[in-house]
Amino acid sequence: MTEQIPDTSLDLFQKPVLAHLATIMPDGTPQVTPVWVDYDGTSILVNTSRGRRKELNMRQRKQVGLDIVDPANPWHWLSIRGHIVEITEEGANDHINKLSKKYTGNETYQRLAPGEVRVICKIQPNRVIAQ
Repeated sequence: MTEQIPDTSLDLFQKPVLAHLATIMPDGTPQVTPVWVDYDGTSILVNTSRGRRKELNMRQRKQVGLDIVDPANPWHWLSIRGHIVEITEEGANDHINKLSKKYTGNETYQRLAPGEVRVICKIQPNRVIAQ
């Protein structure tokens, strides 16, 4: 069952707030990575490089967790449990540039390596807890 992000928490996606993404390793242990995030009104979007551990984990084991805490107010936070509904290259380069503008102020993502393939991982929230 899909849950919506409450209106009172949407500001967390407008600010350059890091999220901590938990994925599941092949041996069943958690892996947690700080990530840039976006929200399209339905899915939480995480942009990464094809082949990175978190991307491989999300392809193989769809369950994820995500926590976002406002650094200006640690009592304003969002915790999400969900699953991956899509991993796509379509629009991923434009999306990482959009995130770069939000998080660094740079119009383009400065750390793109030659031959690097970016992907958008779309997370459907199944459980949302907001404070």
